[in-house]
Amino acid sequence: MTPIQVDLVLPCLNEAGALPWVLSRLPEGYRAIVVDNGSTDGSAEVAAAAGALVVHEERRGFGAAAHAGLLAATAPIVAFCDADASMDPAELPRIVGPILAGDADLVLGRRRPTTRGSWPLHARVANSSLSWRLRRITGVNIHDLGPMRAARRPALLSLDLQDRRSGYPLEMFLRAADAGWNIREVDTAYAPRVGRSKVTGTIRGTVTAIGDMSALLREARK
Repeated sequence: MTPIQVDLVLPCLNEAGALPWVLSRLPEGYRAIVVDNGSTDGSAEVAAAAGALVVHEERRGFGAAAHAGLLAATAPIVAFCDADASMDPAELPRIVGPILAGDADLVLGRRRPTTRGSWPLHARVANSSLSWRLRRITGVNIHDLGPMRAARRPALLSLDLQDRRSGYPLEMFLRAADAGWNIREVDTAYAPRVGRSKVTGTIRGTVTAIGDMSALLREARK
């Protein structure tokens, strides 16, 4: 039996339709940790039937689910990915590779849309604006604060992340940059998600995410 080298955290809210494909795409040596964040469509049962470790996080919020997964992880490297089938877990070795080689401390997947409808225009504009601001604030040459990412578990825990909403990925990036981490981007395919997005797939969700991130950006400028 191949030892677990990477734990993949999948924050999940009503993703029963996407999970079978997502979990079938895990590379050898990777374990899925599906963090159910109050699903009502049987997502937890689907994940468990597919062999994933299921963690229940009652506090609503992407950050709450992501951090619960990090705390449940035991592998030396922890990766994160959306559970909506928009990104392919089979590409994770490209994200994890630079970490295993000692060439990076945090690797982010830079999303490359596979179809015109993969990434709504309002979400792309918001992401481009955020990336430009992050380049100015941190000096890190980032183009996408994407959901697929990986780092070593002890290092992630040392960041002492506090955000439990949409700002969790941003806080991770900002604290890693402030700590002098070597941060790298790797291109990853980005396809249309299964089901409706809870965050950037709607204008309201995008506005909410921007609001969650604003306080972190103001703090980073100090």
